[in-house]
Amino acid sequence: MVSSELLKGSMVTLVLKTLQKKSMYGYQIMKELGNASGGHIEVKEGTLYPILHSLETDGAVESEWSQDQGERRRKYYKLTKKGRALLKEKAGQWDAFRKVIDQVLAVERSFYES
Repeated sequence: MVSSELLKGSMVTLVLKTLQKKSMYGYQIMKELGNASGGHIEVKEGTLYPILHSLETDGAVESEWSQDQGERRRKYYKLTKKGRALLKEKAGQWDAFRKVIDQVLAVERSFYES
C-alpha cells in the first residue's frame, strides 16, 4: 500500500486520470484505481467523494444519474474540457515534482555511498 500521506497531494490527479477514458461511478473509480496500481492504492469513499464534489463544483467533472436494466441508480462522473486541461496541468506538475524528488534522492544516495 502507498502511504495515505503521499497520496493526499496526488488524488485529484489520479481521479482525473481515471476519468480520462470514460464516465464512471464512484465505486468503479475506486476499483479502477486499485487495479491500475496493482492493488497499491486503496481509496476510501470518505476520500473520493469530497474530491469528486469539489471537481464538480469547479467544473472539471460533470455528473449524471443513470440506471441500467435491473441495476440500482448510480451517479456517473465524466471529465469536462476544463477537467482535461486540469489533468494536463496536474500531470505536468507531477512530472516536474517527480524529477526533483528523483534528483534529490540521487544526491542523497551518492553522498551515503561515498
